[in-house]
Amino acid sequence: MTAPVEPPTMPADATVLPGLGRRALRSLRHDLPALISVGLLVVLALAAVFAPLLAPHPPLQTYPEGLSPQGGPVGPGSHFLLGSDPNGRDVLSRLLYGARVSLVIGILANGLATVLGVFVGLVAGYLGGWVETALMRITDVVMSFPILLFCIALIAVTGPSERNVVIVIAVIYWTTLARIIRSLVLSLKEREFVVAARTMGLSHWRIMRRHLFPHLVPTIIVYATLGVASSILIEASLSFLGVGVPVPNASWGQMIEQGKEYFQIAPWLLFAPGVCLLLTVLAFNLAGDWLRDLLDPTAPERR
Repeated sequence: MTAPVEPPTMPADATVLPGLGRRALRSLRHDLPALISVGLLVVLALAAVFAPLLAPHPPLQTYPEGLSPQGGPVGPGSHFLLGSDPNGRDVLSRLLYGARVSLVIGILANGLATVLGVFVGLVAGYLGGWVETALMRITDVVMSFPILLFCIALIAVTGPSERNVVIVIAVIYWTTLARIIRSLVLSLKEREFVVAARTMGLSHWRIMRRHLFPHLVPTIIVYATLGVASSILIEASLSFLGVGVPVPNASWGQMIEQGKEYFQIAPWLLFAPGVCLLLTVLAFNLAGDWLRDLLDPTAPERR
């Protein structure tokens, strides 16, 4: 007699779609806004990574020729392609290094917030009971504070630095994703594959890690992409108010704050970092919308 053959089992991650790379390329060919946004993000990432090679001048160095005879900033020209700031520093070089600061803080802060939000939402949704009540009440308390004022208060306690800005943004921005993950887990934990896993005696941690988490990955990717834009905006706002990235390090928000004082005589000081910030946030938002449609198996294919 031959041994009985067990029927093949379906993978736990039923949300993984075959040929995702091919679908992404095909979707980009037919979606001009998504293609432009992804292209902008690639250019931004390359500019941030290779800022030391691309920057024509050191970002913190002042130049006597960067100031006019009256002591003001110099306009765009052959030596300073985007002009100089009131301290005689090259604006283009500071923009490139500011891109590095914005991306690093945005990705790290949003990454920490995503990890915390997924953990809280997954544990609260699956375990339920007093654990869910306690974690959701903490979430509600954090969400009740105005985001910018809460960040300013925390920075006032910890002191302005890039590390503290990352921690503060992560502490305040995990709540929305935690509530979304919790609602998804509440519906997933009643599915047959989770009930079967509990019946087999698997531990709660193994069920959450092997059977629930893979189904949450598309949602996590989309909201993590959108969250980077929000984190970059918060960092720029804090730097604009003087409690973010400390001077003299380059930051787009800090450059906008400095440029508003010279708007009439040196508009490039305001427009250059403002346009960079606008395009970056817009690109992340459009890329997040594209990923949402791409990773949603119930959505019709984009034309």
